[in-house]
Amino acid sequence: MKLISILALALAAAHGGAAAQDIPERTWSTSAELGAITTTGNTVGTSVTGKIDARQELDNWSNEYILSGYFKEDETHTDNGDKVRERSAERFALSAKAAYKLVDENKKLFVLGSHVDDKFGAYTTYSSLSVGHSSRWLKSRDKTLDVELGPGYFTGTRATGESENGLTVRGAASMRWQLSPSALFTQTVSMERGTSNLHSQAETALSTKINGTMQMKAAFSARSDTNVPEDKKNTDTQTSLTLVYSF
Repeated sequence: MKLISILALALAAAHGGAAAQDIPERTWSTSAELGAITTTGNTVGTSVTGKIDARQELDNWSNEYILSGYFKEDETHTDNGDKVRERSAERFALSAKAAYKLVDENKKLFVLGSHVDDKFGAYTTYSSLSVGHSSRWLKSRDKTLDVELGPGYFTGTRATGESENGLTVRGAASMRWQLSPSALFTQTVSMERGTSNLHSQAETALSTKINGTMQMKAAFSARSDTNVPEDKKNTDTQTSLTLVYSF
């Protein structure tokens, strides 16, 4: 988190002489990002992270579709000295949201569905459906802040194999800050409160343009559950540096 904050301040200072531009609005805004790390020598392994984010703005609707994935594979040695590759992380997530614009263009009614498949997580599967109201609390030339709140329902499978389901209350916030014509800072956070667990996700990211369609993105993300099996940690974090193609 400190690394992202330092990068944001550095870029803001570097582009301090450039006037911030309005955040552009288009009918479709789609981005595809990919990052990979391969190590050799004393430590051998490969990790890959990717994401596709498609957003659509219509006269009466705002739609969003997100698909992301992450896996990590390490090379280890057996007691006999043989080399084997073992998967140590494997997660895929999919979400779709449709928001209907009210008379006040800064307020919407939404429905959101999401599913996460995490082979090594506290919950190996986690699916949720929520509805609610969203409003834009801040809109300026270079900043926006959107807040969502509403009820929902979830079903999940814990790492122990136990199944859970029940009602939830979901809250979320998303901020975009155009630091300069070439630098964008974003912060998203969401929480789902059930009867026995608080499920939360957050991402802090800084993107800088390389050219008209390519960007470099540094991000820190965290996923957390308050009620987990004894052999699992409450929070999983990921720090990434990816290339983003926007079209």
